[in-house]
Amino acid sequence: MAKKIRTSVTAFFFLFFTFLLAQPSPQAADKLELPALKKNEVILYHKGFTISYNQHHYQANWVAYHLSKTNASAKIERKGAFRPDPRFPQCAGNQDYSKSGYDKGHLFPAANSWTPEIMTESFYYTNVSPQDPSFNRGIWKKLETLEREWAIQYDDIYVVTGPVLKSTRGTIGKGVSVPVYYYKVILDYSLPEYKGIGFLLKNEKEDASRLSHYAISIDSVESVTGIDFFPALPDELETTLESKADITKWNWTVKKEE
Repeated sequence: MAKKIRTSVTAFFFLFFTFLLAQPSPQAADKLELPALKKNEVILYHKGFTISYNQHHYQANWVAYHLSKTNASAKIERKGAFRPDPRFPQCAGNQDYSKSGYDKGHLFPAANSWTPEIMTESFYYTNVSPQDPSFNRGIWKKLETLEREWAIQYDDIYVVTGPVLKSTRGTIGKGVSVPVYYYKVILDYSLPEYKGIGFLLKNEKEDASRLSHYAISIDSVESVTGIDFFPALPDELETTLESKADITKWNWTVKKEE
């Protein structure tokens, strides 16, 4: 009898720990914004966003985040200095960008931060990429402002953004790749209407007054990047939302921020 009890207890704990190990990370659970993760991908979880970091290119493959109406409406003073990411300190640094001619372009925008801690995180070097100054301060900034407007108007949006690392124009510093293109995909998963849209922008001065002209389907961005966006959506809905970009479903009015 005692032997049977020991065997049953052993089997119970084996099944229990097997169950625990099979569960997704609590940080990764219920994150609709996360793309499909790849084997051996370096994933960095922060309070405001999640990063897939590319060690070869010294920047992110993607940065994903959820932006709610409440968080997008927060007014946090832009305050911070670029610094290494404590979760991946061997990332790029100031010496790589110094005198390069490129801006340290945020992927998760500093202006999206809704707490001082997230503002600090936004200045990690894992969250920046070499951007042409006219691009970073022009059309890219306007698109960031627009996504905050959409978060407020549509209550919640889910965003994935980053450089297209399949196409680069050389390197700076110790080997930080300079992307030719950047992308952003946005999902509105709130009623009364679900919708999705993508953008592909060249890393140079573009006409910021014509943002809607750069809109493409999420499927098109997937083809360019090789990234599977929003895999947590029901399959049929994912297919529908990602197959086309209907610009008439989105408000393109951008308010001037203070």
